[in-house]
Amino acid sequence: MATNEYHKWLKKRDWLAVRGANFHPDRDVDLIERKYKERDEHGRLPHHWLAAKAQTHTHTLAYVGVDLICLYVDALITRDKEGKTPIDIARRSGACAEIIGLLSLTPEEARSLGWEGMLRLYAPVAYWRSEMNGWIKSRSLADCHKFIDEHDDELVREVLKYNNSELLRQIACCSQKYSDSLVFLALRMIHRNPLSLTTKNHKGNTMLEYAESTQFNACREIQNVLRLTPTHISSTLFPTLLRQHLPKQFVDSSIFGTYNTACTFIKHMKYDKAELVEVEDVLKNPTRKCDVCNTTTTKACTRCKTSYFCSAECQKSAWKKHKKTCKASTSPPSSEAELRVLHEGMLLLNRCIQEPGAGDGPTCVVLDFLSDCGVPKIKGLLKIVSEYTVGDGE
Repeated sequence: MATNEYHKWLKKRDWLAVRGANFHPDRDVDLIERKYKERDEHGRLPHHWLAAKAQTHTHTLAYVGVDLICLYVDALITRDKEGKTPIDIARRSGACAEIIGLLSLTPEEARSLGWEGMLRLYAPVAYWRSEMNGWIKSRSLADCHKFIDEHDDELVREVLKYNNSELLRQIACCSQKYSDSLVFLALRMIHRNPLSLTTKNHKGNTMLEYAESTQFNACREIQNVLRLTPTHISSTLFPTLLRQHLPKQFVDSSIFGTYNTACTFIKHMKYDKAELVEVEDVLKNPTRKCDVCNTTTTKACTRCKTSYFCSAECQKSAWKKHKKTCKASTSPPSSEAELRVLHEGMLLLNRCIQEPGAGDGPTCVVLDFLSDCGVPKIKGLLKIVSEYTVGDGE
């Protein structure tokens, strides 16, 4: 039995060659399906060789594995001359978890999941790259932003890096018409993967060269973004990049003036939740030290509510000095008022902590929070926050 090129590519772990042949514009699907059903001299299908050579996981490998199964589902239970199925070989050869999981499916399960279902489960980076690619082409940019906002940042970065930063190249090629959302998306992408700006395709072209070519002729704003360098991106705060590359009506400077502080505080709270508990405990159990003898007490002066005394004797002994400040006090104690404002803000910001992407790069979670609270209120809160967290090493 003759060995075809798919057997050879898979034996050499040339996953890119397999993927390229499967997705070539002039491919003959019927011919590819026939080749996947051909056995070599060992009675093996290409699927058996995939199982034997898949020790090291790559996103392209997982993508190829899904393709092979979709094009010949019954290969999952087909045995070679030694009576081994692909999953038998995968387990014996120490294949990566993704391929073992994929080859463990029954033909019925594989048919039920379909190409999209298997891709999403076993090759999520390839799946979301495909989704993002389609959204960029159709200018469904809100879907792109939603993906970045709602998914783990590690997954987002892997998707953006996949296939030599293919998605940023798609931005360069599909940006003839300007929109704020498009520039915002490009900035978010390069902020997470600055090296994509210098990535070249197999022809040696950079993203900027694609954007400037007469074939694609991207809008001036996208070309300006693609002229940035990885060093500049890495050393510039994201809000600054937004102000530099988006019009004033899109970037609310009063909100972005507090954006970094909010993100810093959220990160601070992520790693020190004890502070939130501490503030809650103080509010639930408002104990203080007596102004005279330093004994723990909950008894505040009934007039000003700012000074604490453990007994009438201590209060009388301190009256000569206390009466001046006591008469001047016409409002609730500023320290407790600030503590309550801080507690309210911490609870609100704690909601943001639970959201994917909060405190890490651009995130609508924080911006929505700032907008909902109102700039004056959040600025006051963040002033307290900055004082409260000073010296904590954050």
